[in-house]
Amino acid sequence: MTRAILYVCHGSRIAKAREEAIDFIKRCQNQVEAEIQEISFLELASPSIEEGFKACVEKGASHVSVVPLLLLTAVHAKKDIPDEIQNCQQTYPWITVTYGKPIGVHDKMAESVIKKIHDAAPIDSSTVAVLIGRGSSDPDVTKDLGALAELVHRKTKLADVRTCYLTAASPSFSETLESVRNTERNVIFIPYLLFTGLLMKGIEREINKTDNEHIILGDYLGYDPLVEEAFLDRVNESLCDRGESYAACHD
Repeated sequence: MTRAILYVCHGSRIAKAREEAIDFIKRCQNQVEAEIQEISFLELASPSIEEGFKACVEKGASHVSVVPLLLLTAVHAKKDIPDEIQNCQQTYPWITVTYGKPIGVHDKMAESVIKKIHDAAPIDSSTVAVLIGRGSSDPDVTKDLGALAELVHRKTKLADVRTCYLTAASPSFSETLESVRNTERNVIFIPYLLFTGLLMKGIEREINKTDNEHIILGDYLGYDPLVEEAFLDRVNESLCDRGESYAACHD
């Protein structure tokens, strides 16, 4: 059996975001034992999932592990990528497919957030941190980001670790920011995002408008070594067949 990994990045119209994703995957590839490793994008960039899958088959793969580079489990992980896999399996029905998990709740992700908080400002028992998620109507997104916030809280002396969302979930970023506008203790916002872009620029703009030195914006998560460790765990789970089978994820 010849094993392949097809990495699926989100995709972006912004060239820097695409380049960051590719560079991150290439670093990971050097630490993964698989004969064939291809990179693809779900949307807004190429190669597509279909093109990446085809490249795996043309290089001789008989089993493809599809691993999404996604922070949390929402519609992309539950529907969009499985739909693309179904199309590929109709074209290549003899190929066995394993579908890996998004990074999700992971100790290394909590450690990465804690590092961003410490990099942003000194903390004490009065400091509050707020994780800014992209947001989704899927309740698993709020559940998982809430679980990560709890992990961060347990591992630090912060007074509180909260969550808010840019879209489709509550509390919203705008209402959370408004609720701390006049704070006299440090509130550190950490964007729970893999790449830079319009969302990050919007967050910066809104925080700058508060004109409150106690409201601090930390760096977005990005592709740091701790995120790399968490993602590699998901890749290796998929290679050990501890990801979901394609049929299980799609039924």
